[in-house]
Amino acid sequence: MRKIFHSRILKGAFSLFLAGWTLRVTAAQPLPYQQIGAGVQYVNERMSEIPWSIHIVKIDRRRHDLKFVTTKAQGKVYALSSIVDQIDSVPAERGHAVAAINGDFFSWRNKPYQGDPRGLQIVDGEMISAPCGEACFWMEGAKPKMGKVVSQCKVIWPDGTKLPIGLNEERGQAAAVLMTPALCESTRTTNGMELILEKDGEEWLPLRAGKMYSARVREISGTNTPLNPDVLVLSLGPDCPAPEIKEGMRLKISTATLPEVSRANMAIAGGPLLVHRGKPLPRPVVANEKSRAPRTAFGWNGSDYFFVVVDGRRKDVSDGMTFSELAKEMVSLGCQEAMNLDGGGSSTIWAGGKVLNQPSDNHIRSVANALICVQKK
Repeated sequence: MRKIFHSRILKGAFSLFLAGWTLRVTAAQPLPYQQIGAGVQYVNERMSEIPWSIHIVKIDRRRHDLKFVTTKAQGKVYALSSIVDQIDSVPAERGHAVAAINGDFFSWRNKPYQGDPRGLQIVDGEMISAPCGEACFWMEGAKPKMGKVVSQCKVIWPDGTKLPIGLNEERGQAAAVLMTPALCESTRTTNGMELILEKDGEEWLPLRAGKMYSARVREISGTNTPLNPDVLVLSLGPDCPAPEIKEGMRLKISTATLPEVSRANMAIAGGPLLVHRGKPLPRPVVANEKSRAPRTAFGWNGSDYFFVVVDGRRKDVSDGMTFSELAKEMVSLGCQEAMNLDGGGSSTIWAGGKVLNQPSDNHIRSVANALICVQKK
């Protein structure tokens, strides 16, 4: 049996809704959601035996005025900020935020590169981070998509040879990384060689997935090259295999992915995938599979989307969940597709103008990105 507890008591910056006790004996029995906005409902599901405190925001798919956007902290790849700050940064033309959850895993303690998302992110059509082969969610028009996405980004040299490239990320000794103005003020490299690229065809910035860009080497630079609005920088590590490069050289840059996400106006990564076609996905055993922790998840069925955060690391309040438990919870909500997002102290859910859960850090952590539902007039 599950006890559903609603709280309207404000505790510091965090809020729960309190309205009494309800028993949910089976997954088919509906939860007592509370309407907190047009097409948006909330419930705090409590199970005393574990214990668990699960925050669920349900979003009506039938409302065409509700859309998804992704945000990046401070508008830069190498940056962190709370999801509250990221909500405030959403331009009015993109809509009014009604609900939000934290997004992808990210570089946290690696200070020069803090905020770099692990996987794919597309913001308002611009690809600012490449996929890493993990789970992603993206929208193609009004159709949601979810699955593992692999990067096939590459540079094609004048002789036809190809070299895989990263995008807006820390560059290794033998790697090549394409860096755009979305990264930050400069490339922050300390060795190697950098090619300042200018437009040499019809396609150019902002960078989009599934495109082929023609570029000309305007200048060969050293390290920590400034990132100006009209150029791309291809950073090559000192051990990176590359042909002889001269100023004026023409080359091509491919931003292909598998599967193709060229029609996506937004995308965000996470992982692992939890549910497919209404069934929990079998998973290989990993180090933290049996560890309960705060979790964030996103999923949907034919009628609704679900933002879910499970509080954790709070004795006698909520232990958190394993991935298997989280998958079962998403199935019990009726999700046909679902994926995990960053958890631990990052797990944060916002709706109705306030943070609804109790983050395990006892404060709202600064994170790399967020998935936000907005209402567009």
